Amino acid sequence: MKFIYNYSLIILAFASFGWLGCNDLTDLAELNKNPDAFEDVVPEYLFTNSQLIGAAFNFTNGADGQHFILAQAMQHFATHSEVRGTGDKYFNESMARSHWAIYNSSLMDNERVIQAVVDDPEKINLLSAARIWKIYMFHIVTDVHGDVPYSQALKVLDGDIRPAYDRQEDIYMNMLQELENAANAFNPALPTFGNSDLFYSGDIAKWKKFSYSLMLRLAMRLTEAKPDVAETWVKKAIAGGVIIEDSDIAKVSFEDGPIPHSRNPKAAVLLQQDYQDPQVGISNTQGGKYAETLIDHLKSTGDPRLNVIAVVWVDAPGGSGYVYDTTTVLQRGMKNGAFFGEPDDFQTYSEPHPNTILNFGSPILTMTNAETLLLLAEASLRGWYSGDAKSAYEDAVRAGMRQWALFGDEGIIAEEKIESYVARNPYLSGGSFDERLEQISTQKWVSLLLDNYEIFANWRRTNYPTLIPTNYPGNLTGGTIPRRLIIPDSEITLNEDAFYEAYNRQNVGNLLTSTVWWDPQYQR
Repeated sequence: MKFIYNYSLIILAFASFGWLGCNDLTDLAELNKNPDAFEDVVPEYLFTNSQLIGAAFNFTNGADGQHFILAQAMQHFATHSEVRGTGDKYFNESMARSHWAIYNSSLMDNERVIQAVVDDPEKINLLSAARIWKIYMFHIVTDVHGDVPYSQALKVLDGDIRPAYDRQEDIYMNMLQELENAANAFNPALPTFGNSDLFYSGDIAKWKKFSYSLMLRLAMRLTEAKPDVAETWVKKAIAGGVIIEDSDIAKVSFEDGPIPHSRNPKAAVLLQQDYQDPQVGISNTQGGKYAETLIDHLKSTGDPRLNVIAVVWVDAPGGSGYVYDTTTVLQRGMKNGAFFGEPDDFQTYSEPHPNTILNFGSPILTMTNAETLLLLAEASLRGWYSGDAKSAYEDAVRAGMRQWALFGDEGIIAEEKIESYVARNPYLSGGSFDERLEQISTQKWVSLLLDNYEIFANWRRTNYPTLIPTNYPGNLTGGTIPRRLIIPDSEITLNEDAFYEAYNRQNVGNLLTSTVWWDPQYQR
């Protein structure tokens, strides 16, 4: 700003003495331009950036990323740290607010893409992909907060900086319709994003499957709030065609190389904040380990995924340092909310595998066939899908194990181990509705490791798997697992009328214990 101000004074001074003509002023103005910056929107570049940031959004954002909130609350991870104990010990609610920033990053980039192509019929495929991606990002925002700015949210580009809050019920109805409309609008005869599309390189057939898979996820979210609506949209999604094959997984690929932006950002931040050498499990910066709930479940079911996601660091032969060990019997999880300060046996607890979870070259999985097959199994259980629930469930288990091969050679699980697990843990065909729903939901809790938003949403909807809350001294929830994230104070300052209108309308408060509209605990 100081540079621009001084530059302007120089221009005025020269002009006042008649030393510069019109062309001279133009030339000087040209000198002030950044030759590496684009003055016009390039949809392809912005879409790539929106995908890149949105796919990993806020996994670990400084003090308050979802890894420290949701992964701990869902008892995949645990910590002995109070500072990082938002999800582990349920306090320090100010750490649960930064998810709001997606409005000013991925969503805003994607909105610029939409505005740049919306009036060009030749770019309908770009528009459709951007509309679908917009719904993916918005469903995360409303799922963690409830009523949020939606229909007016991105009008800041038109000068509207105080958007109204939409009811979550209305948001959901619009999101489902948008997914259907966008999928139907694709035209295989017209251009696509091509290689600027990190998921599918512009493959329209795969984008349609992504859209219908997201529709299936959102429709199933309404099983308790609007079961009739849920059934209608579940059937539409299935008829449209969802992700079934490994080749249709929506993922962002990365490289393990010298360029930081080419590395998996989830792995990079986990390493940076907690699991980086030379700590090797001895005194992690944020005190993080895998949670006892997760490790005990994997061990009790004989799940071979344990050995590709978890390690314990042990003394290397000859006292030359430490090496990781994936042996099943050594793996143990740390209790959630159990410690203040590092326990004496901290090194003996399991933490992420350095060559899979922490591999810079691993992908971010945004929508998988493991999830959609589990959704199909539940749809069959509810009588909304004619396919066999047992087949869908067992295919989901297989897909959920195969996907770890994408994380590196040490993520490969032998087929015989997969089939052995399926045989030892068969689908409960003769079980009650609740028993089968628990089995499906618990499998989702395992298969979607690192997709903390979706794990948190599905747990709230089904209350499965059964998680034991902590009751750490000074917690803000009365010893119950959080069910919502806090809307930031900046909204009260900058958008006060809209915030309080929604706050009073919902009558649920702005607390970690508040509920969103589709949550079965919501008071209707």
